[in-house]
Amino acid sequence: MDVVLQFLQSIMGYLVEIAILIFEFIGVGIIIYSGFKGFYHYIRRSPEMKITLAQGLAIGLEFKLGSEILKTVVVRDWTEIITVAGIIALRAALTFLIHWEIKEENKDKERKRLGKEQMENE
Repeated sequence: MDVVLQFLQSIMGYLVEIAILIFEFIGVGIIIYSGFKGFYHYIRRSPEMKITLAQGLAIGLEFKLGSEILKTVVVRDWTEIITVAGIIALRAALTFLIHWEIKEENKDKERKRLGKEQMENE
């Protein structure tokens, strides 16, 4: 029974490690893609640049945060747990700030749109 438990635990460890690598890779890919897309919008002087970049960063960070949460499954001692918890807290704070910036940018765009409509109606 003990051998079966160790076998299942090692399989779970391998699966978690693979999932961590996949989530990290997806997150990095999204962040790189969003950076290029944001740079393209910046060169074209598009007003969508800021929101496009922020949304891409937020999504990429969500995947990176998921990989950090999975890392808590395989950590073995308190120093690793504290390190992973710190990383999770920092990434969660970054994600929160980016989502807040997206919300503020959308509010700003809505105010400008309403202002234009009001000026056109006068």
